[in-house]
Amino acid sequence: MLRLLGLAIIVCASLRAETVVVLRFFNHANSASLDWIGESIAESVQDSLSSEGLLVLGREARIEAYRRLSLRPGAELTHASILKIGDALDAGRVVYGYYELLPADAGGASKGSLRITARVLYLKETRQGPPFSELGALEDLAELEARLGWQTLRQLDPHSAASEEDFLRVRPPVRIDAVENYIRGLLSPDPEQRQHLFIQATRLDAHFSPPCFQLGKSYWEKKEYKVAAGWLGRVSPFDRRYLEAQFLLGLCRYYFEDYAGASNSFKLVAQAMPLNEVFNNLGAAEASLNDYPAAIASFQKALEGDSADPDYHFNLGYTEWRAGQYAAAAESFHAVLDRAPGDEEAKLLLARSEQSEGARPGEARLEDRARVKTNYDEEAYRQLQAELKK
Repeated sequence: MLRLLGLAIIVCASLRAETVVVLRFFNHANSASLDWIGESIAESVQDSLSSEGLLVLGREARIEAYRRLSLRPGAELTHASILKIGDALDAGRVVYGYYELLPADAGGASKGSLRITARVLYLKETRQGPPFSELGALEDLAELEARLGWQTLRQLDPHSAASEEDFLRVRPPVRIDAVENYIRGLLSPDPEQRQHLFIQATRLDAHFSPPCFQLGKSYWEKKEYKVAAGWLGRVSPFDRRYLEAQFLLGLCRYYFEDYAGASNSFKLVAQAMPLNEVFNNLGAAEASLNDYPAAIASFQKALEGDSADPDYHFNLGYTEWRAGQYAAAAESFHAVLDRAPGDEEAKLLLARSEQSEGARPGEARLEDRARVKTNYDEEAYRQLQAELKK
């Protein structure tokens, strides 16, 4: 559940209410070896729009729409199919296009010039915007994609877009071989091959952020928290996944008992994404640092957003119990049992609270019992905020 109080906080002043989906660009280059570029353009444009505050659906949503409509991801779509995808995703705007490879100049060092052409389909207004394009050396793909992202932003919201110079300044060029390895990793169905390709991408360009996020998340899922933390800590603040990376980094730090580091990560996320789970985890880290007043305040913020979750009541009660606030703790544990009658840990701590009895010396089973949350749904939060702003 999202934190319902505090929705007046504007995550990004330029956040717009219309949902955007960016489709994989069609290959007009007459070379199957360049198929990966269509996914790369879509990823880059999506990242550009999302990082500037637009509400952009992720790659997973696009893939699911293709699956539901029985469309092959790499195939060129008809206008009718593009409309169907937008409708299936309830998107207000669809960005799509194609790319073509122009022959290289004789004797030149370039492998050829890439022309990328894009259009925006405005579903609710039932109109199509004019085509716009970028042309440059194939080796400069990342720069071409960034420039196309800026043009797309100007098409969607011409009054709010930053200058092209400012936009490109925070998106430094990336080696094309690093981009290719990253995209091939995204497209690969084999986990080991994905990991190999992502690592290769980071070796080719150490400042390339997206593969760092993918590697961090994969190691997180394997519960290799210290390795995951190393990768997640390399995700750039300008990466659209930065807040999610910090959330996962906070969990990693929490699990290997760097509670101060975990607290810093969760605080950073909470400032931009006031989600219940973020405040809950921040409270858990603060409680482990024995900062009970701060932890209690954080758990109360989580409860303000979702009072139905028994874990939030448990964490509040557990922290109150550790702080010696037995009456308040008993009330919180009653709230837990109202929602989860079979919670044996809550029953034990309720009995202790009612007897004003704290932890016994050497009682390890009741140490660090706060319950953290691993779900993180930034997209749902942004969608709700956008709906409230309409």
